[in-house]
Amino acid sequence: MAGIINIPLVLFACFLAHLIITHAKVTSIIVFGDSSVDPGNNNQMATIAKSNFQPYGCDFFDARPTGRFSNGRIATDFISEGFGIRSIIPAYLDPHFGIADFAKGVSFASAGTGYDNLTSAIMSVIPLWRQLEYFKDYQNKMMIEYGGAEATKILSEALYLISLGTNDFIENYYALPVRRMAYSVDEYENFLLVKARNFVTDLYNLGARKISIAGLPPMGCLPLERTKHYLICIDKYNYVAREYNMKLQQLVTNLNQELGGIQLVYSDIYTILNDIINNPSSFGFVVGERACCATGRYEMSYLCNKFNPFTCDIANKYVFWDSFHPSEKTNFIVAEHALNNTLAGFL
Repeated sequence: MAGIINIPLVLFACFLAHLIITHAKVTSIIVFGDSSVDPGNNNQMATIAKSNFQPYGCDFFDARPTGRFSNGRIATDFISEGFGIRSIIPAYLDPHFGIADFAKGVSFASAGTGYDNLTSAIMSVIPLWRQLEYFKDYQNKMMIEYGGAEATKILSEALYLISLGTNDFIENYYALPVRRMAYSVDEYENFLLVKARNFVTDLYNLGARKISIAGLPPMGCLPLERTKHYLICIDKYNYVAREYNMKLQQLVTNLNQELGGIQLVYSDIYTILNDIINNPSSFGFVVGERACCATGRYEMSYLCNKFNPFTCDIANKYVFWDSFHPSEKTNFIVAEHALNNTLAGFL
């Protein structure tokens, strides 16, 4: 962790330039998940879970809003750059990109989704099963473009990143009565883990061998949740995240034993985000408990807009960009932590 402690804001741009870049065995980054890794697929969806407007993207290339829920890039963009592949990972549904772009990396993620199909239905976004269908379509296009042998080589050497689960609890289990009436929280965790197991197995059967699956963040400390709880973290939510993450780690161990040739790793985002939130100044941040956009208490998506006069001037002084999502600087730190730890074996 010494490499990321005490980072003054003025050095952030320089620090980006020194992101460890390697020309590795990984040929491509393929992403599934929610808003933590969605670079703009929801732009093509009839949903309120969108961010393709200002001030989103104010620190992105050309200050362009892309549909990323951030002031700039997201963690998967930095991971791709760290592997020496490209500086961004495009959205599969973005009409500005084609199969030649997607050969080096693509995201099927959709903001607002989860492992539970009910979660995606709440926000009218892309469910995980549909993301898998898009992946199959992508595989077919790769075969046509590059031929069977070359396409198979690219897809088998790609790194597959999976990041979702927060919405299943925040937007579904704790927000609506349907799942709470059917499951205790422990049972719902197990329900989601069955979904995770099935998804990883499906990816494996489609040829994926290098897979990283992320755990839950300290979701009780998201600014939106703090706002609901006298501006302090909701300990119950953080406990559930830790409990779920322990079960997910065991699932990863089991699948590595069951699926021959798989390299499946658990990505611990809870610890690094918890460290940043509890010690923001140690990472070069000024504000950790509320977000930059608008009042920083409850706004995201359309409530985080260019007409709100309260948005901060320098987003990367803040741990969070909007009330649910990290700033670009936080995304960078999380990505660097993953590259130095969880993903180091793939470099």
